Amino acid sequence: MIKLGQRNTLEILRETDHGVYLIDEEDNQVLLPNKYVPEHFKIWDKIDVFVYLDHEERPVATTETPYVMRGDFGLLRCSQVTEYGAFLDWGLTKELFCPFQEQAFKMKAGGWYLVYCYLDEKTDRLVASSKTNHFLDNKDLTVKEFDAVDIIASHPSDMGWNVIVNKKHSGLIHKNNIFKDISVGDTMKGYVKKIRPGNKLDIVLEKIGYRSIEPNADKILKTLEDHEGFLNLNDKSSPDAIKQELQMSKKNFKKAIGTLYKQRLIDIKPEGIYLKDSE
Repeated sequence: MIKLGQRNTLEILRETDHGVYLIDEEDNQVLLPNKYVPEHFKIWDKIDVFVYLDHEERPVATTETPYVMRGDFGLLRCSQVTEYGAFLDWGLTKELFCPFQEQAFKMKAGGWYLVYCYLDEKTDRLVASSKTNHFLDNKDLTVKEFDAVDIIASHPSDMGWNVIVNKKHSGLIHKNNIFKDISVGDTMKGYVKKIRPGNKLDIVLEKIGYRSIEPNADKILKTLEDHEGFLNLNDKSSPDAIKQELQMSKKNFKKAIGTLYKQRLIDIKPEGIYLKDSE
C-alpha cells in the first residue's frame, strides 16, 4: 500500500510524457513527474519517494524530502494566510495547509510555528496542527526514570519549558534545570529525571549524575528526597551523626557530597545539605 505523507520504496513501472509511473507490491500506482525522474533508470528499478497530494488532490510522488512527514513534528514558516486557513512552507511545491481550528494561536505570514502533520480522515488530506498537545499522551508511558530521550522544545511557561518527549509524551524542564538558551522547535537530547503523579515527566538536559557515581552518593540523594530535600549534615558533622543517619563513614560521606556538589545536585550550607530542585 502506498503510504500518503511518508516515504515509500516503489518500482518504476512505465514511462510516459509526464514522467514515470511507480508501483507497489499491491499494484497501486503513482506518478513521479519528469523533474524528479533520475537521468538514468531502468524499468523495475526501485526508487525511494515521498507521496502527497498535488494541487488537484491527486497522489503524486517526489524525490524531495519535506521538512516534516506524517506523524511527526516540525518547525515550519507560514507563507500566507487565506480565508480558509494558513499555508506552511514544508519544502515541497504544494504547501501544507493548517485550518483555523487547528491553530493554537492565529497564525501570521512570516511566523514560525511548531506543528504536527497528520492525515485528516474526513478529507483524506495531509494537514498541520499547532495544537501539538492533542497528539501527545502520558497515560501509557514508554519511558522510565533516568532514560535518555529525544525532546523537542514546544513552548515556555512560568515553570520552565514544555517539551515533546520521544514524539509521544509531554514533559517539562524546570527553570532551574535550564542552563542554555532554548527556542521553539529546538531538538535536543534529554533525560527523565522524575515521573510525578499523573505521569508528569520532569526532564533535564544533562545526564543525571548520580546514576554513574558511587552508591554512597546515590544513597544520600535518595535520603534527601525522603527528607523533603534537606539533611542536617555537612562536612563538619561528627562521624557518629553521619553513621546514625546514613550508615556510612565520614570519609565516604565527604567524598560523596563532594561529588554531588560538583554535579550541581546539592548545595552545602552551614546548617546542612540541600537537594537542588527539590520542590
